[in-house]
Amino acid sequence: MLASVIAALDLAHIAISANGDPARFASFGLPVLPDGAFQGQGPLAGVLAGLEWAASLGMTALLTAPGDMPFLPKGLACALAPAPAGVSSHGQRHHLVALWPVACMSGLRRLLSAPGRRQVGFFAECIGMRYVDFAVPTGDPFANVNTQDELMRARASADEDQGRGLGKN
Repeated sequence: MLASVIAALDLAHIAISANGDPARFASFGLPVLPDGAFQGQGPLAGVLAGLEWAASLGMTALLTAPGDMPFLPKGLACALAPAPAGVSSHGQRHHLVALWPVACMSGLRRLLSAPGRRQVGFFAECIGMRYVDFAVPTGDPFANVNTQDELMRARASADEDQGRGLGKN
């Protein structure tokens, strides 16, 4: 599933945000970014680690996407530019499929350093994130696949879409 996400991102620089043993991702040959000092504070800690990594490469924006969304459309970075921008589909905002400006890094570090809210949507609102709607006739390219049942349904849906000539990306 992660290989599908990486392929859909189609970017020159990709890293994996994950805590625990990075060796489990060795086959991807990509940097693995732990949450560091903010481990245990939720997905925003991973966004911060990604922003720090992006800044170290001289980038001005970071595209994030969960590793459990195997049907991401190609060209997300271009479709979302300029940052900050996130996606919506079928009336739902997917705050972690987003293009974050590296310039928001210090604000995110302050938020994580103080008591308070840790919701991704809250921080997205704080930085004025706009949302780009991805209207698709069938399925949801931003559907999460977290269980075996969801994986089986997602595979069946992808097979149906390919049978109708829609493809998965």
